[in-house]
Amino acid sequence: MTGTTIDDIDILISGGGIAGLIAAAAFGAEGFSVLCVDPAPPVTDEGKDGADLRSTAFLTPSVTLLERIGLWEPLAPHATALQVMRIVDAGGAEPQPRLVRDFDAAEIGTQPFGWNLPNWLLRREIAARLDNLQTVRFRPGTGTATVVARDEGAVVSLTDGSRVRARLLIGADGRNSPVRQALGIGVRTLRYGQKALAFAVTHDQPHHNVSTEVHRSGGPFTLVPLPDRGGTPSSAVVWMESGCETARLKDLPRAAFEAELNARSAGVLGHLTQATRLTEWPIISQIADRFTGPRTALIAEAAHVVPPIGAQGLNMSLADLGALLDLSRADPGSAASLARYDRSRRPEAYGRLLGIDALNRASQAQARPLRDLRAAALGGLYGIAPMRRLMMRAGLGLR
Repeated sequence: MTGTTIDDIDILISGGGIAGLIAAAAFGAEGFSVLCVDPAPPVTDEGKDGADLRSTAFLTPSVTLLERIGLWEPLAPHATALQVMRIVDAGGAEPQPRLVRDFDAAEIGTQPFGWNLPNWLLRREIAARLDNLQTVRFRPGTGTATVVARDEGAVVSLTDGSRVRARLLIGADGRNSPVRQALGIGVRTLRYGQKALAFAVTHDQPHHNVSTEVHRSGGPFTLVPLPDRGGTPSSAVVWMESGCETARLKDLPRAAFEAELNARSAGVLGHLTQATRLTEWPIISQIADRFTGPRTALIAEAAHVVPPIGAQGLNMSLADLGALLDLSRADPGSAASLARYDRSRRPEAYGRLLGIDALNRASQAQARPLRDLRAAALGGLYGIAPMRRLMMRAGLGLR
């Protein structure tokens, strides 16, 4: 193609992160012609610079979507089941568990809550799947330059000088989405002064498919099960603290960092040993004023950003994708389908964002009386069996 030639396709996806790659696989599996672009190639090796060392827990509804589009089969061998979500309050005078509550998936069904996989591995496996879909092209190293969205199609100029006209343009290009900005869609942003350290650890005790959130102050400290590493039990860690504190922790010598790590974990899995380098991620909540424009839909972090609590982030993104996929069968990007998408997804995402915001602020509590109140609230809600089951179903996005 040249700069004066327009390539007509069904679906253009701006953004080749996990959500964008899954979207490309989903629309490709439905037989649409798809182009997915991203300025940066995906890093698919844990040891390489730029590798995303976070992990993603796919909750049961997301796994159903992955099965539908042919992605779960290559991912399943690498996944670790999440049978129990454990909440530990360690907000007393000493960083020790004083309240432990287990939310067991067996109470509401026969399947685990979900399955956990490393993000770098997801990129590797999904990119390989795209190579086998004849109607899908993935062009890493190419980004979105300009967007002119009209009812007859979205015309996008790419950074390599080519132009594409799509029946549906999907903005899956992150919290600073070029597509969203090109459409003039504003956002509401909530800031916490937090960052998250993400890395993997090994530990003395097996995790038994239990995902554990330890609450003290500064934000939750989460251990999510991974496959054994060199024969030793392993978990992914997401450690949320103030930005000043994460900067201090990152600068510590390794031995001093591990001492802080084990103090913060409250010993729930025995001694933890850092197994990968540290990566740091800013924590915000954000939601777009609307999720659509002419022939354009926003999904994932282009539409909404939430703190990493309760495995909600990417699962909200896949709920976006599932809704968009169902509404696109007749005419992808039609005004009627996009209006229904915005009406269904934005209120649900906003409600979930407000709930996660409240949980995060409660987890940040520094004062002992507030930490005591947090523990009392958790204990009280957990003790009411119908409420406990309702919370578990709500976390999965089930009714």
